[in-house]
Amino acid sequence: MAKKLGGNGAARLGFLHQLEGHTDRVWGVAWNPASRSGGAPSMLASCSGDKTVRIWEQQSTVSSSSPSWTCQAVLDESHSRTVRACDWSPNGKLLATGSFDATTSIWEHVGGEFDCIATLEGHENEVKSVAWNTSGTLLATCSRDKTVWIWELQPGNDFECVSVLNGHTQDVKMVLWHPSRDVLVSASYDNTIKVWAEDRDGDDWRCVQTLAEPGWGHTSTVWQLSFNMSGDQMVSCSDDLQLMVWDSTVDPSEWTGNGGGPWKHLCTISGHHERTIFSVHWSRCKSIFSGMGAQFSAY
Repeated sequence: MAKKLGGNGAARLGFLHQLEGHTDRVWGVAWNPASRSGGAPSMLASCSGDKTVRIWEQQSTVSSSSPSWTCQAVLDESHSRTVRACDWSPNGKLLATGSFDATTSIWEHVGGEFDCIATLEGHENEVKSVAWNTSGTLLATCSRDKTVWIWELQPGNDFECVSVLNGHTQDVKMVLWHPSRDVLVSASYDNTIKVWAEDRDGDDWRCVQTLAEPGWGHTSTVWQLSFNMSGDQMVSCSDDLQLMVWDSTVDPSEWTGNGGGPWKHLCTISGHHERTIFSVHWSRCKSIFSGMGAQFSAY
């Protein structure tokens, strides 16, 4: 099912390839940003319940107009349980993977090889999401232990935890950085979205806003978030079968705490899904895509 908000046409997607190799559920995929520019072949990471991460690369063929895909590497020496999330650094050289074994691994891509250069420990149980900031200097992780951790990349590929963010009262499902500022958002089983920014003195991080009921906000688990390209709007999806669009004309890191906060509820999109909406993405073409089970919608 595909729908386009405000238009009469349907969004069309065509099947291209099926990548086979994982032996359990695939939890996440991530495009290598460096491979999407400069003429380099496309590269994709996928993570699975089989405890592995697979690296896929597009192969051009002379005899076919449709390039093939091959598995270039299987990363299977780090995690002892399901690998729940993966994310590339902006330069495409580092891959972070978060696991139900409560650790986050950092893999370095050099000369076609992948080496695990760091294992980040501290969460008490499952790591649910990992995310790099736009400069690649900070990595955020979140967990079932209700916390969000911020790690700073140090010289020599060392990582230091610079802040442990406590504020959610339940499992934190996702973390996501603003596309141009060092502002972090997190989504949780406690039905809320929290906005985090560094203190003015740079000593620690704090929650500058909580998007929640009453009045406006989701009434059940918030599963995912996505920003538009400029970062002045954000969309969230939830177990309450709704998408919510949020608007900001104020830099969240500059907010002093007075008034209603930098993010305002703009609109709610509902009536298109009959079950939990697990994923949402704001595309470069200004469309919003949401998915549940075997169904997706485009707005």
